[in-house]
Amino acid sequence: MIRSVYRVDTKGSLDSLERREEELPPPGDNEVTVEIRAIGLNFADIFAIQGLYSATPKGSFIPGLEYSGKVVAVGKKVKNFKKNDKVMGVTRFGAYADYINIDSRYIFPLPSRWSFEQGAGFLVQGLTAYYALLPLGDLRKGQNVLIHSAAGGVGIYANRIAKKFGAWTLGSVGNHSKISLLEKEGYDAWIIRSSRFPEELKTALGGRELHLVLECIGGKIFKASYDALSPMGRMVVYGSASFMSQGDKVNWLTLAWRYLTRPKVDTLEIVSENKAVMGFNLIWLYEKIDELTVHLKALLKLNLEPPHIGSVYPFVDLPEAVRHFQTGNTTGKVVITVESGK
Repeated sequence: MIRSVYRVDTKGSLDSLERREEELPPPGDNEVTVEIRAIGLNFADIFAIQGLYSATPKGSFIPGLEYSGKVVAVGKKVKNFKKNDKVMGVTRFGAYADYINIDSRYIFPLPSRWSFEQGAGFLVQGLTAYYALLPLGDLRKGQNVLIHSAAGGVGIYANRIAKKFGAWTLGSVGNHSKISLLEKEGYDAWIIRSSRFPEELKTALGGRELHLVLECIGGKIFKASYDALSPMGRMVVYGSASFMSQGDKVNWLTLAWRYLTRPKVDTLEIVSENKAVMGFNLIWLYEKIDELTVHLKALLKLNLEPPHIGSVYPFVDLPEAVRHFQTGNTTGKVVITVESGK
């Protein structure tokens, strides 16, 4: 089978993302071939393309961590899926394609009422939010949670999950245009991040203790959020958008300066203030499929609404979609659609 992919041969620039035709062999005994119908974009894609993500494969690679589509071929030992099943899946890179071979353990049935676009926007965002809030964050009823990038895919699901557990939620966003979405999603309060963030955070909390922070910005926002934590508070870090380059290429001098001047938290300070800082990268759960599946089943039991899809681009415009996503001006999930048979 000939498939179409977007491949990166040399990391460092978004310009290196090139479309090409490649041969895809039949699926292995434990694999299925999925005709991809939608692809979800993630910041990890951009970091990988620019050579800033340690989990990226060495040499030439195809970006992309999540997708949805239809099973078109099944390996000899696969029993849990059949041809024409609609599925959503995760992969440790390789989703920027119209067909993919994948171990059948890494695909899951697409909910019957969900579109392919919604399926492509669920797994990474939903699992990231769930894992940060519950296994790591130990969220309890009545606690107060600060969620950064509140209008993004993870932020929206984090709020929905936190509300299921009776939490009070405070969201932070980069500009005022995203506030209407936070209102629609039922956030209790919100902040537009600025140079006055520490003061505005204190005002927004209104005397409440801050029990849990989902942090993905870094820099001064990280430090201000940590400082605001109450004793026994937990901060879960799953990204660092402050290191995101705004151009096609990485500005290494700017990146080095941000790295060297980034705020740091002393371990003795953590002990004396009785706080916790935890970091995780969902891609490392990929090798622990049994654990990943347990968390996914727990997430699905919450019966959450499908993802909020903010932008949709056709496969031919995938590079343009990545650049738009990079700006940070999107809301919800950015999804690429792939025409059947293309």
